[in-house]
Amino acid sequence: MKLSTREDIEAPLAFVFDSFADTEGWERAALRRGAEVTRTDRLQGFGPGMAWNVGFLYRGKMRRISVKLAAVDKPNALTFQGFGKMVDAEVKVDFVEMSARRTRVTLGVEVKPRNLAARVFLQSMKLARGKIDRKFEARVGALCNEIEERYRAQARA
Repeated sequence: MKLSTREDIEAPLAFVFDSFADTEGWERAALRRGAEVTRTDRLQGFGPGMAWNVGFLYRGKMRRISVKLAAVDKPNALTFQGFGKMVDAEVKVDFVEMSARRTRVTLGVEVKPRNLAARVFLQSMKLARGKIDRKFEARVGALCNEIEERYRAQARA
């Protein structure tokens, strides 16, 4: 199953890329929402090979997934891969500079089933495709608005 959306952000390319590449910020955000996040690599800086084990409650069950930063093309793209018991996922974020203060972000997610139960689950999600697309676009839009607000606050300071 593939999901994709595109948003324009009123902020420079470097600021937007750095916001999406702030892995420590993403870790803190996940912890605030109740997830368990453990860094599993030994890398000192930001780069491909960074990895985490993430546990979270979904539909009353604890789910676990391993996430790794698969590729970095600064400042054009980030690719993350996730491996779980039932599904594998890839998240690709592309950045395009529209002008000096405007950046287009294209975020795509592809989820592939690993077993029959996951295949049935993803098939049921496809039946609700419109609702899932709207929720996905709304969440990505909210994230992009947060990045815009942070940039405006920084520019004012």
